[in-house]
Amino acid sequence: MTARLDYFAASPKGMQAFGGVAVYIAKCGLAADLVNLVYLRVSQINGCAYCISSHAADLMRAGVSSHKLILLPVWRESAGLFSERERAALQWAEALVRVAQSHPSDAEYAAARAQFDDRELADLTYAVGLIGAYNRIAIGFGRGPDPAFAAAAV
Repeated sequence: MTARLDYFAASPKGMQAFGGVAVYIAKCGLAADLVNLVYLRVSQINGCAYCISSHAADLMRAGVSSHKLILLPVWRESAGLFSERERAALQWAEALVRVAQSHPSDAEYAAARAQFDDRELADLTYAVGLIGAYNRIAIGFGRGPDPAFAAAAV
């Protein structure tokens, strides 16, 4: 992938605004591993190489097993590996990412509500929206995987 634009340099205040939401999500009370699993799964669906490499590295540094990361795309078939809370978050995230094809069902909402209170579900939804925006920025401007993430994850 060829870089098209240094968006940090072009609009630092815009990226700073996105960063403010990222800081909020990091401090909102949702477990970092849960948020990073959601970020990674949404990035996989959207095909964002930069965000996939970044969040996979974050999860590996946090001690999440490579086995779990490898099976993330098939989390539904990996019941014993993902907690009920993780499964509800991943299901909700996938439903939101695919909103153009089908809106989240009442059952998907109910599954999320069973695991998350009002604030947590709102914050989880903000996280899904944020990573979707970051995916579109990185893909649109040609940002590929950062080699530093691979080195940091080892």
